[in-house]
Amino acid sequence: MIGAVELGLIYAVMAVGVYLTFRVLDFPDLTVDGSFTAGAATAAVLISNGVNPILGSAAGFGTGFLAGVITGLLHTKGKIDGLLAGILTMIGLWSINLRIMGSANIPLLTVDTVFTPFDSIVGTWAGVALFLCAAAVLVAVTVWLLSTDLGLALRATGDNQQMITSFGVSTDFTKTFTLALSNGLVGLCGALVAQYQGFADISMGIGLILVGLASVILGQAIIPQRKLWLAVASVAAGAVLYRLIIFGALSVGLNPNDMKLITALLVIFALLIPRLKRRRKAHA
Repeated sequence: MIGAVELGLIYAVMAVGVYLTFRVLDFPDLTVDGSFTAGAATAAVLISNGVNPILGSAAGFGTGFLAGVITGLLHTKGKIDGLLAGILTMIGLWSINLRIMGSANIPLLTVDTVFTPFDSIVGTWAGVALFLCAAAVLVAVTVWLLSTDLGLALRATGDNQQMITSFGVSTDFTKTFTLALSNGLVGLCGALVAQYQGFADISMGIGLILVGLASVILGQAIIPQRKLWLAVASVAAGAVLYRLIIFGALSVGLNPNDMKLITALLVIFALLIPRLKRRRKAHA
């Protein structure tokens, strides 16, 4: 259970990234599946070649950031539909990730990672507390960013693109920047997950957008979003809740091959909750 909570707090980084595109920008970005693996691949190659793990993780963020920029440019400058732009980048990243890795799998068990200094507490509640503090910092930074003039422009782009354009804001920039920042966080998450699990694999990002959506929707279905910080915190909480649900499903003997189906059902259930609540209020 402790491992599930720790992994959920790491995946909170990815969930916040998905929140930026899915909720803030209102953009269906499928780049996530490729940028997650790109971040993991970049960090794994660098760390296995003796580069400092912190720099390797930062490089994972940078790789994801570039992937987001590509999707943004395809959509804003190439006038390609947002959904298709993300799919095209995701497909292209599969080959690029294989080029980066040089093989389908890179082990990291014999090298130092960002978690090596904390080996004595990882897997304990002290480790959970450490990861929780890191997640809290991420939430705080995200809330601060979204509260700045730039953040307000990003939020306005998703809410009312025509209105923010009339104020002289370049929506091409806000869209591209949000996509880049989102996928940068996803790439960073991939780098951290690879180091936590001890390997990077070419297929580790497959279906990850569904995991991100499940985290966002589950968290926001449970925690009310009356304030911005609650909305962002609920996403991080949703990532932990998702991992705990998966842990519980495996603990009762469900087949690991059914996890994608379980995730899909969770998303459907979370999407239906608000509608069921509205119907009950309407009939009350």
